[in-house]
Amino acid sequence: MIKVERPGTGDQTRTWRPPSFGEGEDAQSAYYVSVNRNKRSVEVNLATDAGREVFRDLAREADVAVENFRVGKTAEWGLDYPDLVDDNPGLIYCSLSGYGEWGPDRDEPAYDVMMQAKGGLMSITGVEGGPPVRVGVALADVGAGMYATQAILAVLLDRELGDGTGQKVDVSLLHGQAAWMSYIATNYFASGEPPGRVGSKHPNIVPYRAFETRDDYVVVACSSDAF
Repeated sequence: MIKVERPGTGDQTRTWRPPSFGEGEDAQSAYYVSVNRNKRSVEVNLATDAGREVFRDLAREADVAVENFRVGKTAEWGLDYPDLVDDNPGLIYCSLSGYGEWGPDRDEPAYDVMMQAKGGLMSITGVEGGPPVRVGVALADVGAGMYATQAILAVLLDRELGDGTGQKVDVSLLHGQAAWMSYIATNYFASGEPPGRVGSKHPNIVPYRAFETRDDYVVVACSSDAF
């Protein structure tokens, strides 16, 4: 796997520290390491003709290309799926964006916390009467990555069983968050009542939450009277 990084600074998550592994110029932020294991990096300036040609060279030999620029940026550079597929008909090209390529907000930027809010997750996370709370890990980012992986694997299988041609895959952070609302969303559709923040409690099952004890907390989860 080859990761294309911007000249000079590289992936911005390299600077998200502390904590770090190592010290001084050799220090690697723990955040960067968490999502970049087993990758080789190459510094490429995609704003230049020479840099774009390097990317095209990589794409000619690749099974899969993944990009997460703002919608339309790779087309502006001549590096979108239609620009690359003639040289590599088997290429699988996955675009990750905040809102997807076809919706009314397609041109808007996005970060994980924005998508947790927009997708509804922050409306149910936190204690009753409290402020909206972001889930402590980047679930919108990770969820979109999982859906992207599933889609890529499906297209790889289709390519191997079919005529060897690839496809374009479009995955958005918002769609992943909406899907992850799961039964909370269907509860709303069934009742018309917006979900609220309930802490560790469950809207359908009791007892199913954390209880405070004298020295710590205990979690009890009973899905039926028999339990």
